[in-house]
Amino acid sequence: MSKKRLVVLSGAGMSAESGISTFRDSGGLWEQYRIEEVATPEAFIENPKRVLDFYNHRRKQLDEVEPNRGHQIIAELEQRFKVQVITQNVDNLHERAGSTQVLHLHGELTKVRSSKHPELIYDIGTKPIHLGDLCEKGAQLRPHIVWFGESVPAIDQAVPLVSKADIFLVIGTSLNVYPAAGLIRFAQTKCSKYLIDPHPVEVPFGMNFTVISKSAGEGMEQLFERLKKDYCI
Repeated sequence: MSKKRLVVLSGAGMSAESGISTFRDSGGLWEQYRIEEVATPEAFIENPKRVLDFYNHRRKQLDEVEPNRGHQIIAELEQRFKVQVITQNVDNLHERAGSTQVLHLHGELTKVRSSKHPELIYDIGTKPIHLGDLCEKGAQLRPHIVWFGESVPAIDQAVPLVSKADIFLVIGTSLNVYPAAGLIRFAQTKCSKYLIDPHPVEVPFGMNFTVISKSAGEGMEQLFERLKKDYCI
């Protein structure tokens, strides 16, 4: 028997348990910066050093945090399901936990790209980038992040993945950030749907989700036990 397709849509709450701060938990601030100051194309034009320093700090933070139990269980489920993670997070905690199929909707902290040639992408790990660090064609490097106001090209890859899911899990996201939040509408009616979040999440009318009001780790422990019973794994 072929493995069931389990698609996971994860958001900031997934990483919060590992110690990565979120907008929701800090009153709309991100490490004490407003979004407009550090996460828009306009901010990079106005003050590129501030933006680079901000992401250098976030990149360095990755060395100080570890995947939580929620990340680990999602990775372990690959032994029993065909698991695809679609994440709004730019950290690498899913990969570090062992997940092998991870699609980053909003880019990756551990990569940079040319500010003028977006196809030129470089993996730098947790190293900093500075003004004067250039791509091979001489343009300033910028974070490989989808900033507010920019398109989300990976959404086109995500839609067919969700539409083919046998099991669809939404974890740690308020479903307020689009286009990522719109992905839930592509889950088929027959697909089993679960939502894990300790905060109230408004699900569109008619979307039949089983809600587990727990943190990522506790919620995944509970869901894992349920899946073992439902799918005899």
